[in-house]
Amino acid sequence: MQKRPLLAGAVAAALATYVLVAATAASAADSLLSQGRTATASSTESAAFPASNAVDGNTGTRWSSAFSDPQWLQVDLGASATITSVVLDWEAAYARSFTVQASATGSSWSTLYSTTTGAGGRQTLTVNGTGRYVRVNTTVRATQWGVSLNEFQVYGTGGGTTTPTIPPGAVRVAEFLADCPFTHRLPDDPIVFPNLPGASHMHSFFGSEVTNASTTVNDLLNANSNCNPSIDKSSYWIPTLYRDDVPVEPVTGVFYYLGEGVSDALIAQTQPLPVGLRIVAGNAKATGPNDNTISRWSCLAAGQVPPSHDFVNCPQGAMLESYLDFPHCWDGRNLDSADHKSHMAYPVNNACPASHPVVVPKLRQVMRYPITGDPSHLRLASGPGYTMHGDFFNAWPADEMARRVNDCIRIIVKCGVDGRP
Repeated sequence: MQKRPLLAGAVAAALATYVLVAATAASAADSLLSQGRTATASSTESAAFPASNAVDGNTGTRWSSAFSDPQWLQVDLGASATITSVVLDWEAAYARSFTVQASATGSSWSTLYSTTTGAGGRQTLTVNGTGRYVRVNTTVRATQWGVSLNEFQVYGTGGGTTTPTIPPGAVRVAEFLADCPFTHRLPDDPIVFPNLPGASHMHSFFGSEVTNASTTVNDLLNANSNCNPSIDKSSYWIPTLYRDDVPVEPVTGVFYYLGEGVSDALIAQTQPLPVGLRIVAGNAKATGPNDNTISRWSCLAAGQVPPSHDFVNCPQGAMLESYLDFPHCWDGRNLDSADHKSHMAYPVNNACPASHPVVVPKLRQVMRYPITGDPSHLRLASGPGYTMHGDFFNAWPADEMARRVNDCIRIIVKCGVDGRP
C-alpha cells in the first residue's frame, strides 16, 4: 500500500514535546478515563499506526486506518463509566461523517453524538451517556487517505482504575522480562541489510523462529516464538561468538524491560514500545574499547573479575556474560531511521532530550556463555569483544506490551515473564 506524505501539521505535532494533553474547560471537572486503556480498531494503515497510539497521551503518535470507509476506533474503559465529554484530536486525515457511541458490552451501541459536517482539527464534544466501551465510527472520509487520530480522549467518572494497586511485598524495581533461547544462525540482518540474504556477518537469533533478511513485522506477528512468554513474537539478534573459530551460543538470552535512567516522574509516563519499532545498540564497527561504552563483558559468579568492554578471563566454575543496554528515548515518529539509531537516544541527566521526548522501556540484553579461560581464543563475527552489539525488532502484541508497561514499569514493580508481580 502506498504511504501518504507526512503533512506539515502532522510534522509539527510529532515534534511536540511529550506531554499529557490537558483537559478542556468542558471536561475540567471530570477525569480522563481512556488514557493507557486497551484500544482496538477496524484496521490500521500499517504497524506504525496502531490503535493504542490514540490513547497513549502523546500527540506525536497516531492511529491511522486503511484507506477506505467505514472505519472505527474503540477504547475499553475497564468498567462502566458516566461519559461527559469526548475529545477527537484529528490528524490531517479526518472524517467528515461520524458518530460517537457507547456500549455496556461492546456489542449493543447507543449514539452519543453524530455529524455529517465534521471539520477536523481538535473537537471537544459534550455528551451524556454511560458505558464501558466508547468508539468513534466514521462513515465518510474527508480526504483520499484513511482516517487518523492523534488522540481519542474520553472524560467522565467511573471506569476501571488506571493505576494498578501495588501488591503487598512487591519488589520496587520497574521490570518485566522475556527469556528467549537461541533459535538459529544466519548471515542476515533485516534491519541493516533488509532483503539482502548473506550480506551481513553471522548473527545468532533469539525469540522468533523465522527471522531472516526479508523479515517484516507481520512475519514476526504470525510466526512462532521460543520466548517465555511465547506471546513475545519479537526478534533479537547478536553477532555470533566463536572460540577457536567454533561457534558458541549462549545458554540463554534474557531480555529485561526496565524503567530506569530517568526520573521516577518520567518512569510514570513511560509509553509502550510501538509494534514494529527497530532498535540497534552497540558499535559493530568499533576500532577499540573506547569506541563503545554501552556493551560490557563480565563473569557470572566471579565478581572479582572487573567488567570490561572487551572479553574477560573467567575462572573455572563461572560463565562469560555480555550486558548491553539499548536506548529508550524515542522521537515519537519513526520506527527506524537511515542509520538505524537516530530515531532513538539515551537519557541525559535523568531525562530524555527534547529531540526524543517519548520514554519507552529500556531493553537490557543479557547473554551467558559456557566459556571460561583465556579470552585470546574468542572473537565475535563482527570482530573483537568491544564490537558487541544487538538488534531488536519489536513484535510484542500492543495490548500485552501496554499492560506490562502499566502494571510493572509505571508503578515501579518487578514482574515475571507473565508480566505480573
